[in-house]
Amino acid sequence: MEAEGLGWLLVPLHQLVSWVAAGAMVFGGVVPYIPQYRDIRRTQNADGFSTHVCLVLLVANILRILFWFGRHFESPLLWQSIVMILTMLLMLKLCTEVRVANELNIKRRSFADFDPHHFWHWSSFADYVQCVLAFTGVAGYITYLSIDSALFVETLGFLAVLTEAMLGVPQLYRNYCHRSTEGMSLKMVLMWTSGDTFKTAYFLLNGAPLQFSVCGLLQVMVDLVILGQAYAFAHHPQKPAAHAVHPASTKAL
Repeated sequence: MEAEGLGWLLVPLHQLVSWVAAGAMVFGGVVPYIPQYRDIRRTQNADGFSTHVCLVLLVANILRILFWFGRHFESPLLWQSIVMILTMLLMLKLCTEVRVANELNIKRRSFADFDPHHFWHWSSFADYVQCVLAFTGVAGYITYLSIDSALFVETLGFLAVLTEAMLGVPQLYRNYCHRSTEGMSLKMVLMWTSGDTFKTAYFLLNGAPLQFSVCGLLQVMVDLVILGQAYAFAHHPQKPAAHAVHPASTKAL
């Protein structure tokens, strides 16, 4: 009788927890970018943020959405990709406007030039949108032709999460080369770690496709290695290098 009496409370409580978890999945991934966005607006300087982070996340989330058409997964993961794409476009818009405003030697570079030397370093936000639309169109067309192939669909899903999982590798490599984590926000790395841990646990508990869980675990491992670098380099500092070191982080803050 007591169990039946508590049922009216447990059911809505479980539903509430599910909604909160889903909301955290959808919007939690963009939280680390908020302070970076505000800092760029405040200082009018985007040098500390690598726009290649936006490139990686745009590719990863576009591929994830295309994967959904071949194999439906949890709706919060789909909405997370949509929200992340919009967030990265906002970051690109701000960074492009700030960079162009600070350039003394203004030389217009556009996506239509198809110059590999200036790829992803264009003078207008519209050029980035054109590139994203072109990639989406080509990838979408290939997906449409191959949607009936189970191997293609599974490979697409793996590429999507693997691309996102590799986001921290450039930062890890930079730290290793310079034997220093100077210019890297430890607070942000802790946010990456906690967010990636929650995301991976969500994948495992909700039966997400295997690709999501494996790459989520890989992403957590990369974050932990970066934290290990921060600890090691702080306790064993190296002599300053003769050349200047740019503090730009390759993973979004």
